[in-house]
Amino acid sequence: MTENNKQAKATDTKPKGALDTAIFAGGCFWCMVSPFDKLPGIEKVVSGYTGGHVANPTYEEVCTGKTGHTEAVEITFDPEKMPYQKLLQYYWQVTDPTDAMGQFQDRGDQYRPVIYYNSPAQKEAAEKSKQELAESGKFDDPIVTQIEPAQPFYPAEEYHQDFYKKDPLRYAMEEAGGREKFIKEHWDK
Repeated sequence: MTENNKQAKATDTKPKGALDTAIFAGGCFWCMVSPFDKLPGIEKVVSGYTGGHVANPTYEEVCTGKTGHTEAVEITFDPEKMPYQKLLQYYWQVTDPTDAMGQFQDRGDQYRPVIYYNSPAQKEAAEKSKQELAESGKFDDPIVTQIEPAQPFYPAEEYHQDFYKKDPLRYAMEEAGGREKFIKEHWDK
């Protein structure tokens, strides 16, 4: 199989103009909306919960760490304007892929980094990008971000949606919890 055939196989064949979704967990969902919301080809970014064993969880339930959910974002995107592989590149640059049990000041299972794939092509692309990051030498510690099949996604309560726009001061305090510094140290070189 040629390299071009391999790449074609790894890409979902969707009708021209069809939208796709990606689900990423990387700490507090407030901090995962803004980086993706501003990219070309992004139709919407929704904060929510996924990966757990309780239907329709609330924020309070997820915060206990007992539902198995992660805080995540569901990104609806136009793959012609923003390919899934490019979203993965952005994902790695806004999370700490070496921290399995939280992100920055947010600690606990509900904040673990996970790429939830919606298709075999997304799984293959995620695994490839994770391997490339591991082999890049950018991090001394192992890349521990999980790659798991998508499960039901439950949108978070309305007050969590687009939080960076609704409460910019509180959002800025959340961002000051180490994410921005980490990004500058590892990606702005």
